[in-house]
Amino acid sequence: MGLRFIFMLTRNDRTIEDASEQLKTALSLGVRHIGFKDIGLTTERLKVLNQAIKADGATSYLEVVSLDRQSEIVSAQAAVEIGVDVLLGGTRVDDVLPILAGTDIQYCPFPGSITGHPSVLEGSIEEIIESAKTLTAREGVHGLDLLAYRSKEDVPALIKAVCAAVSKPVYVAGSIDTPERIATLKDAGAAGFTIGTAALDGKYPADEKGVARQLGAIIRDVATLNRHLSPLHKKNLATSFVQLRETWSPKIAGQINDMQIKLAKFAGEFAWRFHRSSDELYLVHKGRLLMKFRDRDEIIEQGEFIVVPHGVEHCPVALHDICEVVLLEPGTALDADTVHEVAG
Repeated sequence: MGLRFIFMLTRNDRTIEDASEQLKTALSLGVRHIGFKDIGLTTERLKVLNQAIKADGATSYLEVVSLDRQSEIVSAQAAVEIGVDVLLGGTRVDDVLPILAGTDIQYCPFPGSITGHPSVLEGSIEEIIESAKTLTAREGVHGLDLLAYRSKEDVPALIKAVCAAVSKPVYVAGSIDTPERIATLKDAGAAGFTIGTAALDGKYPADEKGVARQLGAIIRDVATLNRHLSPLHKKNLATSFVQLRETWSPKIAGQINDMQIKLAKFAGEFAWRFHRSSDELYLVHKGRLLMKFRDRDEIIEQGEFIVVPHGVEHCPVALHDICEVVLLEPGTALDADTVHEVAG
């Protein structure tokens, strides 16, 4: 699974007033993980927000910011009432787990000691690791919400140590506002991270400060780390065929999984042949192609294609000078046999 970017519709640990509008922007850009806090908007408005997230096929998150037991219980109850997919944060697992029992909500509490507002992660790396192990050993705890960049410890070392110590996903929250920090947590083995204020306030490095440009820059940087960017660019068939000099000598122009895209120029008639185990597709880009079969002849005009199944004897013939053909066949298609004799 690639690194998960969770866009929080929050500023200073509160859900923003214009969350619905910012949500539309995020969804239009393809953000699939979106969260909010149970503070800042009424429960009814949060329900509507959650419904909009899930209606678009995205995953919804509620993050707890409560510092006292009763407020954390209220937040967990709100998560159930609102119907979110994931509950992030909080430290009072014994109080929260019974509330979430029987629901489909995934629960990822904070490891370590959390103090202050905005929240700060206290304790040494060793203490945080022990907390992480204890939490993830609990049934009903699906992962962790690690406030790594709110710690005074060596952050890369902290993230790496926690991720190595537990078998459940670790999401990193708090003060992530640069590509370097995202790369750090990716290298450390984190499953994902949250960004809210940095994107909403234009703090993330981008060519413009608008939320759409901020989110676009984050999505691009995450796609780069996840190797979800394509190095391939479009090719022009006419230009590619001009570069071919020889006939009946296909050249590989691209590959899709184990299928090779080949370009070839045909002139005159080729030999009768067949493939033992691989099918072939012939697409005529320019000219006309006659495909001889033992039971019939097929003329493939420009813009048409024909599939020749494996084991079928065939003989391609270029009609009227040069025929430019796009071939699609497995990259391991080395089983072509030339037919020297026709079986009786």
